[in-house]
Amino acid sequence: MGSKSGRKVNMKNKIRIASGQGFWGDLLTAPVDQVTKGPIDYMMMDYLAEVTMSIMQKQKMKDPSLGYAKDLVPLMEKILPTIVQKNINIITNGGGVNPLGCQDAIFAVAKKLGIKGLKIGVVIGDDILGCLDTLKEKGIDLKNMETGDSLATVRDKIVSANVYFGARPLVEALQQGAQIIITGRTTDTALTYAPMIYEFGWKWDDWDKLATAS
Repeated sequence: MGSKSGRKVNMKNKIRIASGQGFWGDLLTAPVDQVTKGPIDYMMMDYLAEVTMSIMQKQKMKDPSLGYAKDLVPLMEKILPTIVQKNINIITNGGGVNPLGCQDAIFAVAKKLGIKGLKIGVVIGDDILGCLDTLKEKGIDLKNMETGDSLATVRDKIVSANVYFGARPLVEALQQGAQIIITGRTTDTALTYAPMIYEFGWKWDDWDKLATAS
């Protein structure tokens, strides 16, 4: 296990990170090929864009059990046995606006396949849609950086609102032994450089290394 500083006891000098998805609706056979045909240690899957968050939020409003990348679940059914066998880690923001619902769906798949002991790390807290009015009451206007207009001028039009997480919570999940990490809105780069920080033992102020990873 690693320490809170980001350092790992047994550090590697090389890891292989595959990119399984670049957007929601990307080629679904790619992750299957990557885990079955190539020697990889990690696979990141990036599903989110700003418009994607709005779509997922609308889905969740209609059905509280939804709000994540639904095609991630049948995909996991195809690759779970392989990633468990080969000890491949999956890091994905496919949790969208409902990472816990996504976790439950994947655990259901694992149970169906008879896979026990699967560790899934979930990063939550990026979805602040329900906090906007409270922030306003506290005098936090969330002004437009370009126009200076207050959020209040478009409040009735807002469907989704998220903050961006970096790699730190993903590294913490790896330190705690998660084989699959499900997040909401992280930076795209964090999905890839989190395993680098974890495996290579980088410090959080190793700015040159972090910049290179980005």
